Amino acid sequence: MTTNPSVELLDNLLTVAGLTTAVREEVRVWSMSGVERVTFPDGTTAIFKYAKKPFDSEDQALRLAHTLGVPVPQVHASAVLDGWLGMLMEDLGPSVREADDLDGVAAAVVLHGTRTAPPLPVLDQERLRTLPARALEHFERLRKADRWQDVDDVEDALDRIAQAAEARSAGATLEPFGWVHSEFHPTSLHIGERGWRLLDFARAFTGPGLLDLASWHGTIDPPHPVRLRVFLEQYVTAGGTPDALAPRGGLTAENWALGWHRMWAVEWFMEQSIRWINDPATDPAYLKAVRRHLTDVLHLLEI
Repeated sequence: MTTNPSVELLDNLLTVAGLTTAVREEVRVWSMSGVERVTFPDGTTAIFKYAKKPFDSEDQALRLAHTLGVPVPQVHASAVLDGWLGMLMEDLGPSVREADDLDGVAAAVVLHGTRTAPPLPVLDQERLRTLPARALEHFERLRKADRWQDVDDVEDALDRIAQAAEARSAGATLEPFGWVHSEFHPTSLHIGERGWRLLDFARAFTGPGLLDLASWHGTIDPPHPVRLRVFLEQYVTAGGTPDALAPRGGLTAENWALGWHRMWAVEWFMEQSIRWINDPATDPAYLKAVRRHLTDVLHLLEI
């Protein structure tokens, strides 16, 4: 596993910014990324964020969003080193309160109303339809590595979803279709003295905006279609497209959104476990999350 080159990355960024020293203080650090507050000799501060592949193009997404008028923190400098991205960003300071549902719909309306941009990866109907098949490919690789044995239920569920995916993925490109934040949670919305800023664009893509709305309430609690329906109605009232409420794939908008958001998460968890994290010690935790989400997918997509 590559060691985290954050010291060298920060040195590079300070050089680019014409600064020499800074005191580092951890805000949040995990195996694939970290966020720190750095304080300069004159007392000013900035946020230093670093992340490894596949989170290594967030600087491009943030600059793009900024150019297109989405309220995001400003990137002062960025650099890549050995597959790791480092960014020095504007320090937004403490938030004045937590984001609520009305903050969420307001931010989503702005983001989804922004014209899409070519550098972002695209998740259209074809790509959505192949998510279960891609998850099955990750599953095969895990099996070949003598991992995820005795979990035929996972393979069976993915097979069933793959067979239904053609019909159930219909309506993927109905509006809102465009910028998808993909980590759209209250913790990604900073509400400060000078208004709101959207954070964490590392996995932004072009696709169905309903996936953002489905992710807002998180995936720890069981999916709650009625709660999402209310959220979708608030979104439309706040200026979002009325098509957000339109049925798609033979399902209500809320079931379609929650089901496909869970399927998108399953494929990502499985890719992480074989490719990005690739640590058998994490298998029980990943397997538990995947099983829980697959049960939800079968139920929500009515398979």
